[in-house]
Amino acid sequence: MMKKIYLFCFALMLSNTAYSQQELLHTQFMFNKLAYNPGYAGSFISPTLSVLYRNQWMGLDGAPKMQGINYSQAFWKHRFGFGANIVNTTQAITKTFTVDVNPSYRIAMRGGAVMSFGFKIGYRQYNQDWTDKRLAGTLPISTDQAIPTEAQGKGAVNIGAGFYFQSNSWYMGFAVPRLIENNIDFADYGSVFSREKRHYNAMGGITLNNKSKFTVTPQVLIKYAAFAPFDADLNVNLEYDHQILAGMTYRTGGDVGGAGESIDVLLGLQATSNLFIALSYDIGLTSLRKYNNGSLELTARWWFNPPEGSEIIDISKPF
Repeated sequence: MMKKIYLFCFALMLSNTAYSQQELLHTQFMFNKLAYNPGYAGSFISPTLSVLYRNQWMGLDGAPKMQGINYSQAFWKHRFGFGANIVNTTQAITKTFTVDVNPSYRIAMRGGAVMSFGFKIGYRQYNQDWTDKRLAGTLPISTDQAIPTEAQGKGAVNIGAGFYFQSNSWYMGFAVPRLIENNIDFADYGSVFSREKRHYNAMGGITLNNKSKFTVTPQVLIKYAAFAPFDADLNVNLEYDHQILAGMTYRTGGDVGGAGESIDVLLGLQATSNLFIALSYDIGLTSLRKYNNGSLELTARWWFNPPEGSEIIDISKPF
């Protein structure tokens, strides 16, 4: 049964008629905004280095895994920002390696608010291992001449853009991280079956402080790609004394007519003034939950110049 599930997922990822989203999920999107929006580059008062790991649908052979690192800082009197991402992902027989840089221009507004516009340029390398012994069929795969008999690779350059607005207590942004619909088909003949599709996303959040040590931050991330289901992550985080964070997220999507994709729980700790660590766990709501043990995600973030009394959730800080 496990191999059948594996082959089903594999077929969906290769089929041009599946219309699934090509970008991986990030439960902790609030700590990984640069992956979604180049306008975020340099939006926090401290230069920031983050290390990311995600193990999706644990226990399911061929399920997506992600390892990433990103860096962001402002410079030249905070008028400009710079960000960079390096991400490695694996799913089924496909591996991708992505590197991108994200310059931004920042405009100071009244009351400490900042509007920033960002640009992304990146390179993504796709590799597929057709010699993977997990591949199987009703007939030997070697009998189908349309299926390669060796590993293949292909690279693509892309650009993206976005804007990000932040005030002292709330933020919002919109971005298209990949604008060019590159041909990523490995076929040697004329027809094109696979392309990089444009993904649109919007995010926003507000921090509510009742003048106690507790702050509440509701946030939302909305994602859309043509012919793919509409997705949204609805999150609420509760922070205590700028040290401990607990949160919950509801992710829409999943089975047609179902209850959604997942419910996610999050715990975070500001271990030192520089180091923040967050761990989240996704509880699946789809029929696929019978065949996996949920999804795990880890973020470790380092602030090089931590501001006094800064919130764990880095919504904004006036410069």
